[in-house]
Amino acid sequence: MLNKNKILGVDITNDSVENILEYILQKIGQKTKFYIVTPNPEILVYAASHENFRKILNLAEISLPDGVGLFLASLFLLKPFKERIPGVDFMEEVCKRSVRMPISIGLLGAGAGVAEKTAECLQAKYPFLDIVFVSEEWDGLANGKWPMANGKKELSAISNKPIAHIDLLFVAFGHPKQEEWIYKNLDHIPVTPAMGDGGAFDYISGTVKRAPFTVRAIGFEWLEGLIREPGRVKRQPARVQFGKLVAG
Repeated sequence: MLNKNKILGVDITNDSVENILEYILQKIGQKTKFYIVTPNPEILVYAASHENFRKILNLAEISLPDGVGLFLASLFLLKPFKERIPGVDFMEEVCKRSVRMPISIGLLGAGAGVAEKTAECLQAKYPFLDIVFVSEEWDGLANGKWPMANGKKELSAISNKPIAHIDLLFVAFGHPKQEEWIYKNLDHIPVTPAMGDGGAFDYISGTVKRAPFTVRAIGFEWLEGLIREPGRVKRQPARVQFGKLVAG
């Protein structure tokens, strides 16, 4: 089992990326259903006042500590995380590892055309990646907008043949919709684990430009994003509220 720390009533995985990746691949090999969430300060603030959502987060097998604010809070509370694990970086690490243990990937959600663009970018970086499903909304695997055959794109038509199984489905509906959707549907769809991954598709597809690595490394990606997109200011009260909740 992976280690976990409790922050504001939510269990969050406290382990290395390496151990978490190996754990996921082992579970996929065993065909064990589970789901992965990526809490950040905004998500924890929402969970603090929504008990059912907090329950959904706590039932996740893996809960990645996403966001510098969460990492700093763990230090303040003397419950330090081994690593900060942004969901977008972790998604790419999973894709890289699939060269050693081939797994089928599904991409669900994001804005119009974003999932398709994400698939194109991932396929260009990782030609070995087996992407079998891409769609904005779930309407059964037979209606995936990105049917694949022998690892090659076939964009001209919707496949009439249902895909038997997806080893790992990435879901980008944004919180709380993605977590609630996974919790409600995972047992009824041919998917092993599913991972709620918020804006990862936007970054990977290039729809939203990501801050330079040096800015991300020192924890100021949120500030760079705010400068680039002033509309993000509406998200700042949640960051302030998170600090107040942590400070008690």
